[in-house]
Amino acid sequence: MTEALLIVNPSSGEEMATEYATKVAEILKEQYDQVTVKETQKAGDAQDFAKTAARNHIDAVFVMGGDGTVNEGVSGLAEEDYRPDFGFIPLGTVNDLGRALGISMNPEEAIEELRHLKKEKMDVGKINDHYFIDVVAVGVIPGAVSNVDPEQKTRFGAFAYFMEGAKALRESESFTFHLTIDGEELVEESMMLLVSLSNSVGGFEKLVPQAKVDDGKLHLTLLKGNKLLDKLALLPKVFSGELTDDQQIVYRAFEKGHIAVQNDTDMTTNVDGDEGDALPLDLMVLPQHLTVLVPGK
Repeated sequence: MTEALLIVNPSSGEEMATEYATKVAEILKEQYDQVTVKETQKAGDAQDFAKTAARNHIDAVFVMGGDGTVNEGVSGLAEEDYRPDFGFIPLGTVNDLGRALGISMNPEEAIEELRHLKKEKMDVGKINDHYFIDVVAVGVIPGAVSNVDPEQKTRFGAFAYFMEGAKALRESESFTFHLTIDGEELVEESMMLLVSLSNSVGGFEKLVPQAKVDDGKLHLTLLKGNKLLDKLALLPKVFSGELTDDQQIVYRAFEKGHIAVQNDTDMTTNVDGDEGDALPLDLMVLPQHLTVLVPGK
């Protein structure tokens, strides 16, 4: 008997998730003998549900929600020896992993895509004792983005992040980062650095065009210096996919790294859209760690 679990964050998708879940369960019942639906009530529920599902050796776990809920689902599976197939319906503000995997950003279309799925492998990132599926961001802009409240997200969507980021750019504050990237020692002054798993970061699908979800690499992008005009000059390259070729950018594809900040400045990270660990950070990639279910057509 085949079994699937559907984890639903009822507050996501402009609170349409519960309504969507009925249709999703109907479609999944065409492919699995038993489908169980569980709604999250608090942070950590999705991770706990997924972990229990893995330990019960069910066939597949599906998540319906934003990047944070999807992160929890992956985190619940990541430590387990047996990991069910993983699928999700993106209902968040940015949905970078969904973009990278070719899942529709339209919920109705994404739900219909569940009728024709194929299996692919997906890397998972590890940051200290936690996991990430999209990006770890450190610096002025990520700090500001962490201040975007749920009401702003609902009202303005991804533009809410852009607005907060633009405000932060004006501050032009920079930090001295000490990095060890696959054994290479780097010291760089920067306003911001990103460590991503795929080509899509913050909804910009060409930010790191060489990155793939299954390439077994983390991708470091660091903006050198602290001059605002230099940062504004980079904007066209953000959209064109040429950012990592610029002299103002330090880019490395790597498997294991350490990131610290000079003088032990109190800095926290933004991980998959939510506030994460404070520096210093130990990062590594778990290559092709999950089997992910993506649109087959």
